[in-house]
Order: sequence, then C-alpha cells, then structure tokens
Amino acid sequence: MVRNIVALFAGLVFGLGLCLSGMYNPQKVLGFLDIAGAWDPSLAFVMGGAIAVAAPAFALAKRQRRSWSGETIEFPPTRPIDGPLALGAVLFGAGWGLAGVCPGPALVDLGFFSSSAALFVVAMTVGVFVHSGLRAGLRVRRPIAQDA
Repeated sequence: MVRNIVALFAGLVFGLGLCLSGMYNPQKVLGFLDIAGAWDPSLAFVMGGAIAVAAPAFALAKRQRRSWSGETIEFPPTRPIDGPLALGAVLFGAGWGLAGVCPGPALVDLGFFSSSAALFVVAMTVGVFVHSGLRAGLRVRRPIAQDA
C-alpha cells in the first residue's frame, strides 16, 4: 500500500513538473530539436534541473539499504551496450523526434484530452505488446544447448 502511495505521489510530481515546464507540449520538444531553425533551449534547462535534483537523490539512495517505503533498494547491474539496446535507443529517439513526445508526457497530454496523444498512447501500447510477443517468440525458438 505504501509503495502505491509513493508511486502515485512521484507520478503526480512528475506530471506537475511536465505541466509547469510545458514539456508535455510536443511543440516545445520539437522546438528544442530544431537546431537549424527557431531553436528553443528550454528543454535543456529542464533536463539540467532534473539532473541537479536527481544526482544527490541517487547518491543518497546508493548509501541506503531501504527506500522510504521500506523496500530494499536494488540498482540494476550495468551491462555493455549491445545491438538490441542500440536499436531500441535509435527507435526511441526517432519516434521522439518525429512525434515530439515520449511516454510520460504523452500520458500527461492524454489528461488534456489530446487526440494525438491518444493515438500515440495506443501506438505505444501496441508496440509494447508486439515487442513482448517478438521476445517471447525468440526465446521459444532458440535451440537448447545440450551437453556433449
């Protein structure tokens, strides 16, 4: 229960930050990406502010064993950059550049009853299910190594 309350609070703070900064608006993001035209640097300032807040929080979290909600803090292990990660990053970046929105801001924009955000969220959901199906299919089809 505490975990859900903490998650709700974090999501509300994130959404409020997106609204206050205007970063839920795809035109703000596209303005940042338009370096050859009417460049809008505000996204860089928002990112810098987020890093300034998050860096000390992560440093503190690394020294703790438990979160404020009482759960064990576990950081994922680092892993090398591989093909699937690079491909995913390229697809994410291309989609972000074309649509001007990524998942968090899309959900905020959906709250403003944006039809383009609704289309984005539907496409994102379909993409998640397609990806899950492809990964599951690849796991099933891989040959099982047998000891000689």
